Amino acid sequence: MDKVYKEIIVEGKLYASILNPTLAKEGLDFLTENSSFLQVGTWNYEKGHKLEPHYHNEFSRESTITCEGIFVVKGKVKCNLYKKNKEKINSYEIEEGQVMFQFFGIHEYEIEEDSIVVEIKNGPYFGPDKDRTRVEI
Repeated sequence: MDKVYKEIIVEGKLYASILNPTLAKEGLDFLTENSSFLQVGTWNYEKGHKLEPHYHNEFSRESTITCEGIFVVKGKVKCNLYKKNKEKINSYEIEEGQVMFQFFGIHEYEIEEDSIVVEIKNGPYFGPDKDRTRVEI
């Protein structure tokens, strides 16, 4: 992938995105819309840069869907992406150092090489019966 952030949009809806952080522009750069359930940004600063101390305020937010991101620390993972009607959109290879974010639809992962992956989701987590639906493809 030759750009920092690739959005996968189907019929006007953001299904997923792939981030190649090594191509991040200088400074702080948020790549998602403010309304997105998952906020994605990059930092690219030189040694010695200092970010101002801060904390995040507590307040109620409404989240109607679980979004997740996978960061491939080592190896390679293929993601097969589908619409909710099980129609395949495409397959995407997520390589070492890249991140894929899932915003909508069905996703299936195949481990292409021995891999170490970090998964991040919005919470709270209510367990597999409430949080997800398994499907036969």
